Amino acid sequence: MNRFRAISVGAMVWVFVFTAFTILSFIPGIKDYPDKQALVIAVLLVPFAVFGASLYYKNGNKGHGLKVGLVMVIIAFSLDALITVPLLEIPNGRGYQHFFTYPLLYLLAAVNVLSVYIYWRLKIEAKSIY
Repeated sequence: MNRFRAISVGAMVWVFVFTAFTILSFIPGIKDYPDKQALVIAVLLVPFAVFGASLYYKNGNKGHGLKVGLVMVIIAFSLDALITVPLLEIPNGRGYQHFFTYPLLYLLAAVNVLSVYIYWRLKIEAKSIY
């Protein structure tokens, strides 16, 4: 597995998700409902993760889809701990515990890993069989 590529793709997908959350926080009718925002992000995360996976596997990388997806999630959680929580959560009176105990966060992580795995399974592993 090309770790640098997986890390950079994970960071890119995190930027997409962070941007989408930021945009949703300004939309009336959804800005005050974090569960609705998370569900919208879950839907958007599928194409974000698939795009990231396509970039990762573009130059013949063959890392297992679960490993690549997990690296992407670890990078996203790390960036959340370094950027999202200090800049957005703490100023709003919340903290690390509130952020990392939010159950839908782990749904988003699972959607990301599953999307990368399915991409790998259908596009990369299937080609190696033939």
